[in-house]
Amino acid sequence: MSRFKQLLNSLGKSIFHTQIYGSASTARRNLTASPDLPLLGGASREELFKFVTSICVEDAPADEMFNYASQDFERFLRTVGLLDGLTGKCLELGANPYFTTLLIKEFTNLEPTAANFFNADFAAQGVQKLRFKKMDTGADETIALSFDHFNVEEAHFPYETGSFDVVIFAEIIEHLLTDPCAVLREIKRVLKPNGHMILTTPNVARLENVAKILSGANIYDPYSGYGAYGRHNREYNQHELYELLTHEGFEPEIMYSADVHDNMAGGYWESAELERLLAYRADGLGQYLFTRSKAKLASPTRRPRWLYRSYPEDQLD
Repeated sequence: MSRFKQLLNSLGKSIFHTQIYGSASTARRNLTASPDLPLLGGASREELFKFVTSICVEDAPADEMFNYASQDFERFLRTVGLLDGLTGKCLELGANPYFTTLLIKEFTNLEPTAANFFNADFAAQGVQKLRFKKMDTGADETIALSFDHFNVEEAHFPYETGSFDVVIFAEIIEHLLTDPCAVLREIKRVLKPNGHMILTTPNVARLENVAKILSGANIYDPYSGYGAYGRHNREYNQHELYELLTHEGFEPEIMYSADVHDNMAGGYWESAELERLLAYRADGLGQYLFTRSKAKLASPTRRPRWLYRSYPEDQLD
């Protein structure tokens, strides 16, 4: 095995929890590298894979659902793994197509509330039917799952202040168009004091992107047939995400990067020089960032200057 591939493999061989070191202006190299894949409830990887890939939203193309579940299976497990030890009421933003929702129902003690946004004309509440195979028996099951419907960037969330112990904000922040701080502040509002936010997002500084840039390839997301929210409008690296969370009054407890599907970096660039340059941040090269943060401090009134431009001076830190 080459040193380059050993570097890739090292992403998954570290402890789960870590202390985050350094001042706000220093690079954080002591964040957790990828832990082992959490096998929820003591189930095997094969059992969990069969369960997740059996989930299908009524009227959704079964092959598309299966392909999505297969490709991002490890991301769903890692997201739900961040809920370990948490209890109470849980708001899952962007719950459709409900892979993590059913894992939450099966393997946690949380009481989930689902929320989605499809289009501006959709009603304020909705119901979708899901088919899946039960974990214990493998028997076919169908349930009706209700959800609230609102655009997190435009709406005042339809919940009272302090309604939830946990908010899941997974694979959404990269799609936002205008003001991520406003969304994080609304999440903070509906969380109870010391409540937890689970945030996951693609890592713009992933090894694949580094290799693409070095080879001259473009890393920007293509335009989407699903409109402006169908593409990634702004991705983050690990340092930026830490800076954003702490600016908004969250205290990161867990933060790591991990690959969740085949890493294609070798198709763009593979060299001893790349290994040498990146070895110092081997814990930040994974495809996705996984975070668990506690709501600790009051939200600020200004936005971080490094993330915004063309705003009045009195609105920026």
